[in-house]
Amino acid sequence: MDATRTLIQLIGSVALMLWGVYLVRSGVSEALGAQLRRLVAASSRNRLTAFTSGLVGTTLLQSSTAMALIIGSFAGRGIIGLSAALAVMLGADVGSTIAAQLLAFDIKWFWAILVAGGFGLFSARESAKSVARAIIGLGLLLLALQELGLAAAALRESPTVRLVLGAVAEEPMIALIVAALLTWAAHSSLAIVLFIMSLAGSGVISMPEGLVLVLGANIGGAFAPWVALSGSPPAARRVPLGNLLMRGVVGLLVLPFISFIAQEMSLWIQDPARNVVLFHTAFNLGVAIVGLPFVGLLANLLERWGNEPKGAVDEGQPRHLEPSVLGTPSEALACAMRESLRMGELVDTMLNNVLAVIEGNDQKLLKDIEKADDTVDRLHEAIKLYLVEASKAAMSDEESRRLLEILTFTTNLEHIGDIIDKNLVELAAKKMRRQLSFSAEGLAEIRTFHSRVTETMRMASNVFATRDISLARRLFADKSTMRAAERNATESHFVRLKDGRPESIETSSIHIDIIRDLKRIHGHLTATAYPLLEAQGDLAESRLRQRNAQETPDMTASLSGRA
Repeated sequence: MDATRTLIQLIGSVALMLWGVYLVRSGVSEALGAQLRRLVAASSRNRLTAFTSGLVGTTLLQSSTAMALIIGSFAGRGIIGLSAALAVMLGADVGSTIAAQLLAFDIKWFWAILVAGGFGLFSARESAKSVARAIIGLGLLLLALQELGLAAAALRESPTVRLVLGAVAEEPMIALIVAALLTWAAHSSLAIVLFIMSLAGSGVISMPEGLVLVLGANIGGAFAPWVALSGSPPAARRVPLGNLLMRGVVGLLVLPFISFIAQEMSLWIQDPARNVVLFHTAFNLGVAIVGLPFVGLLANLLERWGNEPKGAVDEGQPRHLEPSVLGTPSEALACAMRESLRMGELVDTMLNNVLAVIEGNDQKLLKDIEKADDTVDRLHEAIKLYLVEASKAAMSDEESRRLLEILTFTTNLEHIGDIIDKNLVELAAKKMRRQLSFSAEGLAEIRTFHSRVTETMRMASNVFATRDISLARRLFADKSTMRAAERNATESHFVRLKDGRPESIETSSIHIDIIRDLKRIHGHLTATAYPLLEAQGDLAESRLRQRNAQETPDMTASLSGRA
């Protein structure tokens, strides 16, 4: 029973530590994220300033993974050169160790003051909520360390733990790999290093074992952002790959000398927990000292890897969904909006091309529309998943509404793409197979109706981008005009059928279906105005005209009289 309780306490403490690290990172990112990104972008003129900006930025952010995502995105867009980006990452690696050094001091009792103070600040000032979240996260980190120490002390007496750790001590490479995998899964080298520190301080693991695990945690911490940027362009992926290579090579070179290093450190400082944290910082400083002179050479080698052929641009690859700003909802939503407008431009191109396919017999253009729909589907999925990640950060009511607007807009665009690809293109293909032609009047009606829809497409994009209420009202009012246009087009078509026009008779079902599908597209576009008008209270629950009590009996009597 005691072993089970200890295991539960250990798991809960690690979870609390990870949550504390997340709160610190997200709070600082939301409060200072934009300033940190500007600092890094402006300080990349030479290796020393780049290293310093990475050191300062990650000391505040306390996440080398988050910094790697930021720098990777900068490198992917050409904002920063690869050698400067690698120098920033070397500074970030050192900066990520500062918090571990501070938390190694015996200040765990301070957790209650930090949590209480952070809660008071969170409740008192709306503008300070991000800072308050970071303070609360720091307090939870200290509390987790306190609980970890108690759990680790109990584990020290466990025969099973001793047996497992004895086996690990005989195979340091296995221990290194296990620590790397744990760090990759946790996405936080700080949390894993603090966990190792608690185990070493309680005597659960020996000091050499602790140093090997720290090496694994550092390599795993470099591996996580490389995996996270796996779908990014090669220029973005080279940054975490270079950092992983530098940490990995130095780590493997140091591994055979771990016992000697542990013995020498014990002569100066007898506290195993303190030595674990000091080694963590010393290792990253060593990597920086060794790697900084060679970042130019490494950058040249990496730039030869994974070059994309010129002109090979994947339109389905998101261009504006920056993972580095997910902790800052306002910026993340702005990125999602830009990507949504790009998605809208692709759908607009599909809409314009489908008229050319309907008018003529262009098989190549028909295939291009089918490919474009696949691209739209991929972008919709990417934006949706990005918004899900962004929603995990604390959002204001206004930001939550904006997220819903973006999700509504992109979902409607995806539906429009499907209507064009699955319906209008199929109707055009049927017309080609049967070698049919519209009457001059029928084709003119389709062109006019299509022109109305493309104009609505432009207005819907403007409503989405500007959130202008008067423009949203105009967009919504256009539904009535479109209903009248559909009715007129249908009536004109039936007049031609009565007159026995051969072209109209042959293309009747295709003509009516095209008008119907264009009307459906128009409906999805006007839905862009719904969230804005609902927030203003301008939308009624039903379009049915409400009859008063006076009218109802009269109508009933009238119906009774007819009966």
